[in-house]
Amino acid sequence: MRRKPYALIVAGLTVLVTLAVASPAFADLLSPESGGSPNADRIDTLYWVIFSIALVIFAGVEGTLLYSVIKFRARKGAVAAQIHGNSRLEVGWTAGAAVIVVGLAVVTFALLPGIRHPATSSASGLKLTEGVQYSLTGPASDRPKDGKSLHVCVNGQQYLWRFTYTPDCSKNDFSAPFSYYRMVVPVDTTVTLEITSQDVAHSWWVPQLGGKFDAVPGYVNRTWFKVPAKLAGKTFAGHCAELCGRNHANMNAQVQAVTPAQFTAWLKRQKTTTSTADNAAEQQRKQYSQ
Repeated sequence: MRRKPYALIVAGLTVLVTLAVASPAFADLLSPESGGSPNADRIDTLYWVIFSIALVIFAGVEGTLLYSVIKFRARKGAVAAQIHGNSRLEVGWTAGAAVIVVGLAVVTFALLPGIRHPATSSASGLKLTEGVQYSLTGPASDRPKDGKSLHVCVNGQQYLWRFTYTPDCSKNDFSAPFSYYRMVVPVDTTVTLEITSQDVAHSWWVPQLGGKFDAVPGYVNRTWFKVPAKLAGKTFAGHCAELCGRNHANMNAQVQAVTPAQFTAWLKRQKTTTSTADNAAEQQRKQYSQ
């Protein structure tokens, strides 16, 4: 029976060593997903900075507690000593905590602009024209420095997402190309999103492409991402992250990254398909109105 504590310690160390050796297989298990966009990478970096500091503090506190329990454990005939405090120690840990908080604030505010403000598209990205530039009605802080990005209107509906490729989401341009469920974007190109809803509150979340943003009726949230060229052909999985009704679990989304040439061809097909469908609907309306 006396060997059980030692067996538990050995088992615990074995598990820790196994996890350490297999860490590449558990990438992003303990942190936000990243790798699909610069803003997602910075979120991941900020998380690990805070996590590392918290881990050091946790180890220090628990180590001190364990040391105290063993060192000053009760002995036969011992009488507890009356302690009136240690002013130097109390001032020291208060000042230390303040330094840590200030340090975390400095790191956070250093990384926050790169998370919030869109990067500029790379030279190898999509050659942006007037038809796909960012709407000038949005705040300047939500645009790249050169003002150009592929702009997509993201509309949450029970229970799917609609993606409309237009520079101004407020105009309700029904002739603009759009798609459901899958958003297709070119690599090395900054993609800016205006996110809203037409019925109930939803939440747009593609973990590898950045943070989560609510889609609320009558309100617009803005975010961005930029997929690197090496990920051309990759499809990112997204979800509605807010309970929005009985079929909430089915409200998924995909973002497919393609080369600029492939995107141009796809967008042309979508425009043709949209135009053809509009013409067919117009003919049907005329037929039924006669």
